[in-house]
Amino acid sequence: MHQPYYKNLLTGESPLPWVRLHGVKDYLDMVELLEKYPAIHQTFNIVPSLIEQIESYTDRSVKDTFLELSYKPAKDLTQEERVFILNNFFSINREKVVSLFPRYYELSFKRQKGNEFNAQDFLDLQVLFNLAWIDPSFRQKFKPLREAILKGRFFTEEEKHAVLDTQLIILAEIIPGYKKALEKGQVEFSVTPYYHPILPLLCTTNSAKEANLHSRLPVKEFKYPADAKEQVDSAIKFYHKRFGSTPVGMWPSEESVSERVLPFIIKSGIKWIVTDEAILFRSLKAKKRDTKLLYQSHLLKRKEGELNVVFRDRNLSDLIGFVYHNWKAENAVNDFMRHLESINKAFKNTDTLVTVAMDGENAWEYFSNDGHDFLNLLYRRLSESKTIKTTTVSEYLKYSPSKSKIKHLATGSWIYGNFDKWMNNPYKTKAWDWLLAARKELEESKKEVSKLALKQMYILEGSDWFWWYGEDPDGSFDRLYRMHLTNLYTLLGKEPPEYLSTPLKA
Repeated sequence: MHQPYYKNLLTGESPLPWVRLHGVKDYLDMVELLEKYPAIHQTFNIVPSLIEQIESYTDRSVKDTFLELSYKPAKDLTQEERVFILNNFFSINREKVVSLFPRYYELSFKRQKGNEFNAQDFLDLQVLFNLAWIDPSFRQKFKPLREAILKGRFFTEEEKHAVLDTQLIILAEIIPGYKKALEKGQVEFSVTPYYHPILPLLCTTNSAKEANLHSRLPVKEFKYPADAKEQVDSAIKFYHKRFGSTPVGMWPSEESVSERVLPFIIKSGIKWIVTDEAILFRSLKAKKRDTKLLYQSHLLKRKEGELNVVFRDRNLSDLIGFVYHNWKAENAVNDFMRHLESINKAFKNTDTLVTVAMDGENAWEYFSNDGHDFLNLLYRRLSESKTIKTTTVSEYLKYSPSKSKIKHLATGSWIYGNFDKWMNNPYKTKAWDWLLAARKELEESKKEVSKLALKQMYILEGSDWFWWYGEDPDGSFDRLYRMHLTNLYTLLGKEPPEYLSTPLKA
């Protein structure tokens, strides 16, 4: 579960709504769904910077541009605000979501034809955009949402407020819901470094060459392993403060690993990590995909201590993440179960660990009914299986300690086993050049550096800015990155470089 850090530290404004909207659609229902299936044990991953942003909604310390425009009376919208709403309030899957709401679908065609919207059209759009993002289970649970769905159109301002207020209620239930699930023992929560950085690249951007010899690099090396360590340590502290215990598992951001990051992960008290199968096969120099190596945990024994590692089955994970949404739920579940039974048959009922690790939020928008049909049937079939048992990672390791040892862990991520998504184009490397310049300004600052300035630096080390450079569809991530950089210079009492006033050019 992850979102970039959208919030402007100086103004409290969030120009994009995805923490809130995914918050009412994905983060809580995924855990609550398990209440019907006590035999299903599952590991969920928490990114502290996401939880922090969710909390900024519950304590009302964030100004969400989309939310403010949703609350504003439709009749009072300016022309500029109307254009903004028309451009942004259809941002959800049209065929799987918008089409479920006849009035919303109607408005989408009206917009497509370029027909003029009246005040009632905008009011309905404000309601339906926010209503459509809410998970189907919550649309049934909360009375104002049930009533809105039943009415369908011609909403009042009061009815709109009831929908928007319910969103904030759902967000406030996320952390208590996670605590409840944790106390029941059905789930385990792992943690990611605080602001979702690519740890190996923070240790040295030269790590990109270790994963791909042909990777482009920044002009100068970014090398701040202490920042990587702080991102890990602060995540552990954050988790402990929220849940009263220390996490034993870590999902390194984008499953990015290297030998350099192991010492401070081990020293932090983490007992297991997860990464991609490509890293396993490169680590063991396997010439082909070997499931005998894949379907077990492995041990990393280093001078700092020991760390277990599990490697995800990329094929099975990607079937759920990217393929099954095009299938009927029954066919998809049948196919997935066939894969698992085939694995069981191939290994003749011996202890076999199959790790499925995937994005916890983005897939479901493309499934019918936000993935509920698929997940309910999958969990039922898994619960009934005589040969398959679901388990958290810690549960498995308790009864099946790692036997295989890996002497040297390869460098890479779950995206093709390398760091090309964050490094290998001129836009990305230029962004790293800008980051290094800002980091040096922080390091050389003669005035006492505030906690806010340090926080801003760690935000800038997050993975998402570099992911999107060179493929940012509307420039929003470029604007966010330059905003965060500008804020850092402001916090240091320095004039922001002129280049931050215009979009990054390679």
